[in-house]
Amino acid sequence: MQRHKKRRVLVACEYSGIVRDAFARRGWDAWSCDLLPSEKPGNHHQCDVREVLREKWDILIGHPACTYMSNSGVSWLHKSAERWMKLFEAADFFCELWNADVPHIALENPVMHKYAKRLVGVKQSQVVQPWMFGHMEGKATCLWLKNLPMLKEIKNVKSEMMKLPDNQRQRLHYLPPSADRWKERSRTFSGIAEAMANQWTIAITNHETA
Repeated sequence: MQRHKKRRVLVACEYSGIVRDAFARRGWDAWSCDLLPSEKPGNHHQCDVREVLREKWDILIGHPACTYMSNSGVSWLHKSAERWMKLFEAADFFCELWNADVPHIALENPVMHKYAKRLVGVKQSQVVQPWMFGHMEGKATCLWLKNLPMLKEIKNVKSEMMKLPDNQRQRLHYLPPSADRWKERSRTFSGIAEAMANQWTIAITNHETA
């Protein structure tokens, strides 16, 4: 009897291993990829993700850099010509991931400004919040989904979260300046990672057996 081959997932632009490990716990051959080393032991390519993008993957989950595409930083575009060039590069990279030869794709980014939206040319599929998945925090995260269902909330704690002081429910916004501030802000919340791994594993399994 032929042994069943594991499905393969590539988590692009992830050094934390949070999404990678969530899929690994569900039996996937799960790999993360980033220019930085992995913070946790596990399968990790330390390189430009484009070097491994053409390998055989069943699902690609990407976290492309948002510095120049995020709506929160749009005002800086008008103060530096260099940032416009960085914006074009970021949008090209986003599109390269979106158009990869992978059957199932999910890309994550904050709310984009209008210039990034025009360059990307694809509207997000949904917007999720950490409080939809049991975290007592707010941070709007957009998901672009190809051949994947929208995430369903698991544990909505918004009413309880709203009772907290603003500096707690918006913890990431209030982080003090530091060299690693961007790293902390870029981590995927574990509840969202678990929902991705659980719900998309079920969806892909059902699709293959239909």
